[in-house]
Amino acid sequence: MSLTLNVNGRDHAVDADPATPLLYVLRGDLQLNGAKFGCGLGQCGACTVTVDGKAVFSCVLPVAAVQGRRVVTVEGLGTVQAPGAIQQAFKAEQAAQCGYCIAGMIMRAKALLDATPRPTEAQIREGMQPNLCRCGTHMRILRAVRRAAGLPVEPARAGA
Repeated sequence: MSLTLNVNGRDHAVDADPATPLLYVLRGDLQLNGAKFGCGLGQCGACTVTVDGKAVFSCVLPVAAVQGRRVVTVEGLGTVQAPGAIQQAFKAEQAAQCGYCIAGMIMRAKALLDATPRPTEAQIREGMQPNLCRCGTHMRILRAVRRAAGLPVEPARAGA
């Protein structure tokens, strides 16, 4: 079935079964590989993108559910040459270790900061909680979110 998706500000015509997970269309049809397949169950967050500004697990969201809505992937936030503000904060805090979860973390942070530009520590922790980092860089990720929000960032401790 032919569907039209708005991804990163551009309309894309795709031929996909309406029940196909959005993640598969992003990666397979549109060659946007930032969102990763992690668990396939909407439990890890590696596939997180935003739909109309809300963070969603694209591995469990049928592509038909996003017709007429705005999808943004990490590729829509900036480029290697000109990274967006949140990407810059994650880089400054060295929040990535293996990098597998980072696109999803960045997109979750984007949705959080768009909804709550100056979040409290509790709001940051709650907002980022659905996404997992198996390498354990959560403290650096939290610092990156604080940095992106313009909040004070305590110095990193050894191993954090």
